[in-house]
Parts: sequence; C-alpha cells; structure tokens
Amino acid sequence: QVQLVESGGGLVQAGGSLRLSCAASTRTFSIPTMGWFRQAPGKEREFVSAITRSGSSIYYADSVKGRFTISRDNAKNTVYLQMNSLKPEDTAVYYCAASLRVEAHIKREYDYWGPGTQVTVSS
Repeated sequence: QVQLVESGGGLVQAGGSLRLSCAASTRTFSIPTMGWFRQAPGKEREFVSAITRSGSSIYYADSVKGRFTISRDNAKNTVYLQMNSLKPEDTAVYYCAASLRVEAHIKREYDYWGPGTQVTVSS
C-alpha cells in the first residue's frame, strides 16, 4: 500500500506560480510512474503530467506543456509539480498518483491516489 499526500496548493493570481509536492509513504524509486491529475468543478479528472522512475521519460498534457514541470526526488520520496504562468483555467483540485506500470497516462492505469490539494487562480 502506498500513501500519497499533496501539499503546496493555494490561491494565486493569473501569471503567478505554485509548486506542488507529493510525499509518498514508500520509496518512490520503487514506483515505476508518478503522475499528477486535476479535476475542475463539474469536469472529469484529467491527466496533467507523469514521470517515470528514473526521470528519463516525462509526459505533459498539451494544456500545460511549456508552463508546468514535473520532477521527482527519490531520495526524499517526493514528486513535484512546478506550475508557472498560471491561468484561471488551471483552477482545480490537483491529485498525485502512483502507477505500478512503466507508462501510465490515464486514470485507470494508476493504483494509488492522494486526497488532492486545491489550486485556485484568480483573473
């Protein structure tokens, strides 16, 4: 069982930045893929970004490419999502997730989820 806890959410103005962190209860080096998803009110949970065990493969949704950066520090069992140039449409609850698969881009491919952290971007 893997427990994940997100932190770093909050309220920020458009154009601002936030850094989300996801702390895992187990060694992240043992988790093949770590990802971030988000869910806005009334919408489906959507893929944001994912990173493989060594960080050699990284994936982004088109909507965040060039603005968000995912990284992982296996020594600290933590995954990060640096979010720059935030837009009001980035407002959502952001979820950290862990997958036992080598590559995972959709919800059902993830096995463990954090409770989420709210990100609100004001215009």
